[in-house]
Amino acid sequence: MADYLGSCLCGAVTFEMTGAFESFYLCHCQHCQKDTGSAHAANLFSTSASLSWLSGADAVVSFTLAGTQHHKSFCSLCGSALPNTQIAGLLVVPAGCLDTEITMLPTAHIFCSSKAEWDDALEAVPAFARLPG
Repeated sequence: MADYLGSCLCGAVTFEMTGAFESFYLCHCQHCQKDTGSAHAANLFSTSASLSWLSGADAVVSFTLAGTQHHKSFCSLCGSALPNTQIAGLLVVPAGCLDTEITMLPTAHIFCSSKAEWDDALEAVPAFARLPG
C-alpha cells in the first residue's frame, strides 16, 4: 500500500510513493528560486522510499543544470514539479505535488545566504483566505 499519492496540476501524471521521508528542506538557493519562481523550494528527501508512476510517465521530463547537482523533473504538459531520482539512491519529492497530507514539519531552511530580500518578516504581511477584492 502506498504511503503517499501525488499528481501534477493537469492530472496527466500520477504517482505513488512507498516509504518514509528522512528530511524536508526549504531551499532558498538561487537555483531553487528560479526553478520555482518563488522564495524557496519545499522538497522532501528519502534514501529508502520507492516511487511508481501510475499514469503519465511519458509526460515526465527531467532537467539537470549543467555544472551543478540541481535537478528538476516536471510534467511536460503543465510544468508542475514532480519527484526526481537523478541523484542515485535519493528520491526528491516537491511537497506541493503530494495529494496525501504531509504530517512532518520542515527539517530546516537551507542556503539562507541566498534568501530573497523580500522573504523576511512575512508574519507581518496581511493574510487572506482567498484573493482579496
